[in-house]
Amino acid sequence: MKTHPHVAGCARRVMGGYGVMANEESVDYSVHEAWNEATNVYLLVILVSFALLMYARKNKRKIMRIFTMPPTVAATPEPNFYDSLQKVRLRQQLEMYSLSRKFDQQHQQTQAQESVQLSME
Repeated sequence: MKTHPHVAGCARRVMGGYGVMANEESVDYSVHEAWNEATNVYLLVILVSFALLMYARKNKRKIMRIFTMPPTVAATPEPNFYDSLQKVRLRQQLEMYSLSRKFDQQHQQTQAQESVQLSME
């Protein structure tokens, strides 16, 4: 393939000599092919993006349903640490109260027995 010497010189000046082989008359078209491949890829990406945009516009509710949490999951609250701490504290207080009541009852029974024994003597 013969090219005009002016075209080969322009290619050498524009691309810094990368598009020209050792022979001054033949031009290496690998740069042009790579550029064509890149533009094809960019065009494909743009078309796919446009198609996804159109799909998103048409099916907006379906897409938003994916990202929203169902109301049943949102209705169950997590146990609050402060509330559980209050419950533990209340349970401890109730246990202490019941122990003190038992101790008081035992103490009263022993006093009653001692008084009965003293009266018998």
